[in-house]
Amino acid sequence: MKEVSAEIEIEAPAERVWEVLTDFAKFPEWNPFIRQMSGEVRTGAQLHVQLGPAGGRVMSFKPKMVNVETNREMSWLGRLLIPGLFNGEHSFTIEALDEKGVRFVQHEKFTGLLVPFMAKSLDRDTKRGFEEMNRALKERAERGQ
Repeated sequence: MKEVSAEIEIEAPAERVWEVLTDFAKFPEWNPFIRQMSGEVRTGAQLHVQLGPAGGRVMSFKPKMVNVETNREMSWLGRLLIPGLFNGEHSFTIEALDEKGVRFVQHEKFTGLLVPFMAKSLDRDTKRGFEEMNRALKERAERGQ
């Protein structure tokens, strides 16, 4: 098992951060890590995702949304080819700090046979992708567009 996470404080209400995070159609405009995403924002929905850090390899996959709590959390489970080979449980959490600010946490737990072979890449590239996306989300949410 391997875990990667990144967090950032955003000076915007939880509702605004959620609005930006769940407007998948606009990801190509601002998101440097999740390049494209489509699907419904509901537990059980199938998503179509293309992600990769700037300058890194872009992956396409179809995770299943496992939890959606409006203005608080969205998480999915993605798998590479077959269960147990390389699984990723990805979550986005919005924690209210006060009426005008939140802590945004992006976290992923990786399990499966290929994880030991990908650990360095996860620490370097995936972590960087999380941090790049978090900064871009902060900028967009705080701008109020």
